[in-house]
Amino acid sequence: MYLINSRPFVLGIARCLCLVIFCNTTAKAQPVANIKSLKFINEYDIPFGMRFQNTTVGGLSGIDYDAARKVYYLISDDKASLGPCRFYTAAIYISKKIDSVRITGVKSMLQPNGKPYPGSKETLRYTPDPEAMRYDAKHRQLTWSSEGERVVDAKDTILQNPAIHNISLTGAYTNSYQLPQNLQVQAIEKGTRSNGSLEGLAFANNYTTLFANSEEPLYEDGPRADTSDNNPWIRIAQFDAGTWQQTKQFAYHLERVAHPPFPAGGFKINGVSDILWLGKNKLLAIERSFSSGRLDCTIKLFITDLTNATDIKSVSSLKNNTAFVPAAKKLLLDMDSLGIFIDNIEGVTFGPLLPNGHKTLVFIADNNFSPLAKSQVLLFEVIE
Repeated sequence: MYLINSRPFVLGIARCLCLVIFCNTTAKAQPVANIKSLKFINEYDIPFGMRFQNTTVGGLSGIDYDAARKVYYLISDDKASLGPCRFYTAAIYISKKIDSVRITGVKSMLQPNGKPYPGSKETLRYTPDPEAMRYDAKHRQLTWSSEGERVVDAKDTILQNPAIHNISLTGAYTNSYQLPQNLQVQAIEKGTRSNGSLEGLAFANNYTTLFANSEEPLYEDGPRADTSDNNPWIRIAQFDAGTWQQTKQFAYHLERVAHPPFPAGGFKINGVSDILWLGKNKLLAIERSFSSGRLDCTIKLFITDLTNATDIKSVSSLKNNTAFVPAAKKLLLDMDSLGIFIDNIEGVTFGPLLPNGHKTLVFIADNNFSPLAKSQVLLFEVIE
């Protein structure tokens, strides 16, 4: 038997244990990619009307992935009418394709007072409109956005500002970002439009920066997108994720609405439904176009580069304004080319690595709680 000096041995074990714990809890570097093209792998549809812990799973308008714990976060845009204002956790089993999706948990997003948000059937004044959610691996918390509410008519005026909140993994409120005046709602036609506000979020630079985009143009920046090119601009706001203050804004030019509505004069829209950081000043932007008379959406993915874009946070209006440089953009993929039905894609995240070592992108579609729509999960291989 060999005797071991107990003090050095214990200290050595302690150091090893600390090193192991440190390695296991340190956040991984934020994923980035130099995407050359995307290869569609497969689609998985979450069943319509699926129930989980007394909630209806649907309205999934944002997705993000915690690679260390292999957990996906899915935010529902239900205005607390079919359950509380909530997000789900999920396991998406991927081998060479999506094999299955399993909802593993649901948590309520809570108000600063610790209580659930009131439902839209109670009041629209304080009910959020959840849209995007991102996991902050640096602080092990979640960040989510609400489009707020703008109702201005003869019956009532309801003005609820858009918001970006930080919450714990259990849904408890921690703090909020300070939004600039031009991203807030007003009774006059200035600021953000109803249901066209903060739609996408993206952490950048290892979770030190947050980007948020308006879905549609601000009133003062010009008209909404149309079937003809009427020069529609949206804004991408940049925030310091440590101080929660805005630092910059950039202009992004929207494409035309892909198809005329039926009947003529019906609803039509094109806007950016989510963004994802790719590294080196680049974002992946999802442009989602829909027109009444159709079931499917036209989804185009663009790589947008902010490197030479003008900071427009002090520019009051982009309408008929040529004194700025917008974000550059390049078409990566028009999903119409896939030859399959594509629904209302509203979220994107990096997924796990494939067996060949290639990165993946996972997209989620918001079914708007309609039996005519799908909660699609789409998997793509990233070609770099």
